[in-house]
Amino acid sequence: MNAEEKTYRIRFNTKLLGTVPKNQDVYATHIATKAPKIEQTDEEIETVKEVDVTGWTGFHENGDGIFIYSYMILGFLKSSLGVLMENGAVKKVPAYKKWMDSLVFVHPRRILFGMKEPDGHKERPLRGMTPKGPRVTVVRSDFVKEGREIEFIIEVLNNGKGIDMKLIDKLFEYGEYQGLGQWRGSGRYGQFVVTKG
Repeated sequence: MNAEEKTYRIRFNTKLLGTVPKNQDVYATHIATKAPKIEQTDEEIETVKEVDVTGWTGFHENGDGIFIYSYMILGFLKSSLGVLMENGAVKKVPAYKKWMDSLVFVHPRRILFGMKEPDGHKERPLRGMTPKGPRVTVVRSDFVKEGREIEFIIEVLNNGKGIDMKLIDKLFEYGEYQGLGQWRGSGRYGQFVVTKG
C-alpha cells in the first residue's frame, strides 16, 4: 500500500491530566460504548485501574506502565484540522473526519509514557448547573508532569484529499495551544511541542 510514515516525539509543556475513570463499570458503560466498534474490547476495559474513590480519573495501565491509546492522538489531529480549517491556516478538506479516520493511522496502539505510575494527582472543583441549581463537586485526576515525552508513528496513505505529512506537521503545531487529556480547553493542560518529527 502506498503510504508515508514519520516518527513523532512530543514533550508536554503543561501537566497532562488522565481521562480514564478509575472504575471499570463506569468506563464500560459511559466511555467504551461511545468509541468506534473496534475499540470496544474487554482488553481495553481491563487496562482501567480500579480505585474505591468516585470522581477519580487516570491513565490506562498494564505491566509495562501507564499509557494512552492511539485514538487520542488521532482525535487530537481531527479536532486540530477542524479548528485550523475554520481559522484559514489550512485548506478545507470536505468530510475531513471520515478521511482522517480512513487515511491516517497511529502506531503503536498503546503509547507508553515509560513510567509505571503517574507523577501525582490534582484535585479541582467542577461547577455545573442542575435542575436544582448550581452544584460544585471535587474531582481528582492523575497527571504526568511537564517535560515528559511520548513517541509514536503516524502513517498516512497516499491520497488526493490534501491529507499528507505536511498537513500533519501543521496540525501538531496546534498542540501548543490545545493539548491532550482533561481540562485542555480553558485549563490549558496537556499542551505540548513536537521535539522529533
